[in-house]
Amino acid sequence: MDRSFKQQQLLACAALVMSMVVLSSAQTCSNYAFSGNKVFSSCTDLPYLNSFLHWTYDSSANTAQIAYRHASVAASTWVAWAINPTSTGMVGAQSLVAYRQSNGTMRAYTSPISGYQTQLTEGDLSFNVSGLSATYASNEIIIFATIKPPSNGSVNQVWQDGPLSGGSPSVHATTGANLQSKGTLNFASGQAGASGGGNSKTRKRNRHGVLNAVSWGILMPVGAIIARYLKVSKAADPAWFYLHVTCQSSAYIIGVAGWATGIKLGSESPGITFTAHRTIGIILFCLGTLQVFALLLRPNKDHKYRFYWNIYHHSMGYTVIILSIINIFKGFDILDPEKKWKDAYIGVIVALGCVAVVLEAFTWYVVLKRRKTQGGSKSPHGMNGSNGYNHNGYGARPHQEA
Repeated sequence: MDRSFKQQQLLACAALVMSMVVLSSAQTCSNYAFSGNKVFSSCTDLPYLNSFLHWTYDSSANTAQIAYRHASVAASTWVAWAINPTSTGMVGAQSLVAYRQSNGTMRAYTSPISGYQTQLTEGDLSFNVSGLSATYASNEIIIFATIKPPSNGSVNQVWQDGPLSGGSPSVHATTGANLQSKGTLNFASGQAGASGGGNSKTRKRNRHGVLNAVSWGILMPVGAIIARYLKVSKAADPAWFYLHVTCQSSAYIIGVAGWATGIKLGSESPGITFTAHRTIGIILFCLGTLQVFALLLRPNKDHKYRFYWNIYHHSMGYTVIILSIINIFKGFDILDPEKKWKDAYIGVIVALGCVAVVLEAFTWYVVLKRRKTQGGSKSPHGMNGSNGYNHNGYGARPHQEA
């Protein structure tokens, strides 16, 4: 019994030690101890990039002693923390930059950001900075400085990281957390929050993504499925045609709204260009617009040019669908949303693909059965070709033709 009791005590102690290790490993600003017994009166856990800001504010002198910590960084990474007196983003930011040099020493300097440059050129800031230094240990860079903030109220703060190239700061990532690493800070009250401008821009990005995913990425394929597979049913004629037109028209209108939102975002983010995503988006808008205007030039079903118009209409339609899906996944890479949203869209596309496969098999079954009941090799009324489809590649229909 005594031996069992001792074993239980040992297990309890081991569990206590493990829980303490787990709790101590959780990175928060409040439980961090600086070397040299440095103490700061306020701190905040920044919401992105494993970063933390500690400070002590002297209201009489309007000065703040700050320590910016950037955890989980490799030795070949630069980090920066900045105040932007004029805006909420990178342009205009007055930054403190630090990185580990090839000889193992730390370099810390000030850099005013006048545009979306990549060099983080050293220069004086618009406010006073003294005591600037930096350390690197345990995959964490800490920048120390005493600053005189441009305002004793709320200021806009920005923080960032990026790779070194040739021993100098290079371009940082322009997706996900690197685009959202900004907010507000009040040295006097100790309050920190998300940047209003950042939230607004994030909402626009999300709106842009949702509009385009629903329109180009879902409604367009659904409209194509309606046109290809419902038309083989005589009972669905001409309802399938109006469903197809309604679905594709709605997709185009919503898609144009999403495209316009993307253009607006681009104009509000000078220096940030996602070339492939932008180019495909412009191509989609042009092809979609051509499809709409092509409806005005659609020849009658017995016109000699109707065959060529059908080839154009179908090829452009499938091109739009393929490019749309590709561009939506590029958008996911840019927005870097929670994994569940990308998985949800993949699920929708897989479901539509499965529906298309089942309907394709059923369509062939119906067409072949119809041929058999109407005389073997003789095609039913309105059909030609060995597969029972008319010359435009779609199932025949007796009354209405797209």
